[in-house]
Amino acid sequence: MSSRKTALVTGAAARIGAAIVETLHARGCDVVLHYNSSAEPAQRVVDRLNAKRANSASLAQADLSAPDDVARLADEISGRFGRLDVLVNNASRFYPTTAGETLAWQWEDLLNSNLRGPYFLVQALLEPLKTAGGSVVNIVDIHAERPMKRHAVYCISKAGLAMMTQALAQELGPSVRVNGVSPGAILWAENEQSRSLQQAILDRTALGRTGEPADIATAVVYLALDAPYVTGQILAVDGGRSVNM
Repeated sequence: MSSRKTALVTGAAARIGAAIVETLHARGCDVVLHYNSSAEPAQRVVDRLNAKRANSASLAQADLSAPDDVARLADEISGRFGRLDVLVNNASRFYPTTAGETLAWQWEDLLNSNLRGPYFLVQALLEPLKTAGGSVVNIVDIHAERPMKRHAVYCISKAGLAMMTQALAQELGPSVRVNGVSPGAILWAENEQSRSLQQAILDRTALGRTGEPADIATAVVYLALDAPYVTGQILAVDGGRSVNM
């Protein structure tokens, strides 16, 4: 069994999740990349990391909206490592849900993947996290506090994740720290707004530009590894957008 710290990052195949994994790996952690359906890009990240340090990265597949998959993933991590130093709940689903047209399956899909999944994953991994004196970092969203038109259910799910962060920090201390990172304009979602709306968002951002996935990754690593007296906090990494809205 490795003496290095172990980190599980959900939704780690690409974008912000991949940046988080790579940054934790660069800090010496063994990393487990969770994915749901993106097996090929996740495998490429694992291969790249293992080329840098043999047997330091591995894959774990699960649909976090399915309770049986959450339990299976937790059993796999516990059986493989016996402890878990860092859990990053990054996996998330995002799409519009217009009030008056929202379907029940959309509510269940967004709440299950963005809120229920992270909660029950923490619960299922609580013993290995306690064994390690571990840290949980949840990827929240600026829209957990500021609603976004036509995305009510997504905003509700992220608002719940923000409260979950604070509630679990209170309940799981002192053995486990729980914090969050709230990204602003980092990467535009594939189905997100027009260029004019994107520019309007940037105009309300104090730094006047988008951030990079590395900005989120370094914030996650700070909370996970370098902030032993920080818990129950949600760090906005949004270029100052939250102060201008």
